[in-house]
This record gives sequence, structure tokens and C-alpha cells, in this order.
Amino acid sequence: MVDVSNFHLQPSPLDKGLGILPATGAIPSWNLLAEELSLPVAVLYEQKLAHNLAWMQGFVDAYGLKLAPHGKTTMAPKLFQRQLDGGAWGITVATAQQALVAFRHDVPRVLMANQLVGRRNLELVSEMLTEGQDRFSFFCLVDSPDAVSLLGRFFEARRQSIEVLLEVGPAGGRTGVRDATQEAAVLSALQTWRKTVRLAGVELFEGVLKEEAEIRALLRRAVGLLGQLVQGGHIQRNPPILTGAGSAWYDVVAEEFSKAAKPVELVLRPGCYLTHDVGIYRTAQALIEARNPVAQRMRGGLLPAMHLWAYIHSIPEISKAIVGLGKRDAAFDAGYPEPALHFRPGLHDAPQPAPPHWKLTALMDQHAYLQIEASDDLRVGDMLAFDISHPCLTYDKWRQIPVLDGEYRVIDLIQTYF
Repeated sequence: MVDVSNFHLQPSPLDKGLGILPATGAIPSWNLLAEELSLPVAVLYEQKLAHNLAWMQGFVDAYGLKLAPHGKTTMAPKLFQRQLDGGAWGITVATAQQALVAFRHDVPRVLMANQLVGRRNLELVSEMLTEGQDRFSFFCLVDSPDAVSLLGRFFEARRQSIEVLLEVGPAGGRTGVRDATQEAAVLSALQTWRKTVRLAGVELFEGVLKEEAEIRALLRRAVGLLGQLVQGGHIQRNPPILTGAGSAWYDVVAEEFSKAAKPVELVLRPGCYLTHDVGIYRTAQALIEARNPVAQRMRGGLLPAMHLWAYIHSIPEISKAIVGLGKRDAAFDAGYPEPALHFRPGLHDAPQPAPPHWKLTALMDQHAYLQIEASDDLRVGDMLAFDISHPCLTYDKWRQIPVLDGEYRVIDLIQTYF
């Protein structure tokens, strides 16, 4: 059983209470199949993590691009560091608090794929820039004159400057300038605040679109816009940055970005590849491998690297079992968890594949309804492993996640900082 009493808060002058770390630094040698972990529990598998890290870095390298994985997926600094050690350029975040977690764990470049708004958020970034000085780079997005002016006034008063990316977006989408008129208005504001708000490049998020033709059109617009900005003397960073790509269309982004005039730092930001899943991202990855020649040449594809393990608590009807896992434990926005493995302590030597007819039909806070058949050999106390769809909304439900080796032994413990 995991004993959380040996964890303590690690204070910091900038962010008291953000971190939880092992008091001794030692990783207990628990074994999942020996029931030495308290279930339900989310686990990661080391071999699959290592494979996914190498696979995505290899894909990016093949296009001559750089990788800034979206840290909001895991919010796990140990995993950030593994991505950086594997060749990542930086880490992407969505909020100032997430940026602070990355900064506190020595991430050298943080790209906040969002607008920076609000006094305390501005203060946090200012404090990071002051403390980080020459060892830390931070970028955020702007898509309006108001956003530029807000940043300009704040950082001018502090005698600082901030690097920003001009965000482009499609009509009906999320944030981002929609047309040339809006672009011109933002550029005018950037000229006014040129000494304080420094334009470093162009950003987009293609995931709000569903059709490949629309996505390619948005990407080509961004590539063309960056060229115009460079020629017009608007960019204040050398080389400029061009960045996009979530986890579903990163191959299309790589293809279109690779056509940009050099020199330019081309940065992809997928987040879910590290864990992957058997749901929405398995479907997206299958499409990538079908259409992209680089992905087709690479071995193995991406592998689902997370399971949720739980016990059978009750079998009140011949066609229904109740599992000790619920909405508090797993994402359910993109489909319920899917039974993958079955293990009976004291009987099985290793987990067995779950029958394909086992399906979750409902989730409550801490319980799941499992559809079974009368002939199934299932007992109270049996252990089931579940695959997930959408890693982002599963990671945020766990403060500590064990990493297991091929024998289901704990070899590391990942801390999350949500």
C-alpha cells in the first residue's frame, strides 16, 4: 500500500506549497501484482514511455523541427526532464501557474500557448524573468491590441521586456487574429510597444479544425505571414519561431512548416504522445501512420503507456460486476475506460487479456458498472487493468503515479503538479 505520510511539502520563496517530493528520494520496491499498491491506481509502463519518447523525437528530427511538448497533459516535471533529455527544445504550458512549475524544475524554455492576462499572472512571469535572467526564456501569445497594450504597460513599469508570438486563428475557431485587418491592428500596437513587447514569431493551434484541407490552409497562412513579418522588419528574434501542432495533426503541421523559409525555429507542441491511449489518440495516430511517409518508415508507432488498475468489489447480478474505479480516477469525456487485463492474485502468474465483451456501461464517482456474462470466471478481489481515452483528463486525477517495469515492479514515482 502506498503510504503518503512520507511525502512533504517543499517550500520555495516564489511558490510556497507547489511541490510534493519524496522525503528521502528513495523509490519503494513495491510490486503491483503482489498487491503492494493500493487500488485503484494509475500506473505508467517504463518500456512504453521510453519507446514513445524516442519515437516522437525521431519523427520531429526527420523533419528538422523542434519539440516543445505540451506540459499540461502530464504536469509532471520528471517527465518534462525526460523529454528535455531526449532532445526537446522546451515545454509548452497553458497558464502562468503551469509555467511556474516548469520554471521551478529548471525547464529552460517555456512557451505559454495562451494569452497572458491578469495582474498576478503577469507578476509571476515577471518574477520568473527576473530570477531566471539569462537561463530562462518565456513566450506567450497576443491576438489583439488590448493584449499588447496590457503587456506593454505592465512590463514597461517594471523595466522589463517580454517575447510574444502573434497568434493566427480561423473564423469560428478559438483565439487568434482572423484576417489582415486584425493582424495590422496588432502589429500597430506592437510597434508602439516595440521596446517592451518583442515579437518573436507566429503561433497557431490547428486542433479547432476537423478537415485536413482547412488545416493546411491555416498552416500555409501562418507560414506566409511569418515571411511577411520577417521581410517587414517586425520580428525581433533571430531566428523567428513558427509553432503549432497538437497531438492529432502534428504530421500535417510538420509537412507544411518544413516549407517555411529558413532560418526559422519550427516548433511542434504535441502533448499526449508520451502516454498515448486506445481512444481518440489511437484513432488519430492510425490516420497519421496511414498518410505520412515518415511515420510509415518508423517502427512501432506510439504505444498506450498508462493503465488504471482496480479491484472487482461486487458481482450483484450475473451480467454485472462493480469495479472500484470511477469518475474520480479516469477521463470519461472521450469514452469510458476499456478493460484490458485480468489478474487474480494467487492464481495467475501474469495478467491475462480481458475478454472483448467486457464493457463499462456506467461510471459513478468511485464505481464502474462492468457488463459481463454468466459464464465469465470473475470474482470479488480480482484485479482489472483499464486502457484510457484522453490522457490529459486522467493525469490530473492523480498526485503520484508509479512507473512499472516489465515485471510490474515500481521503479519510479512520478509527481504531478495540478
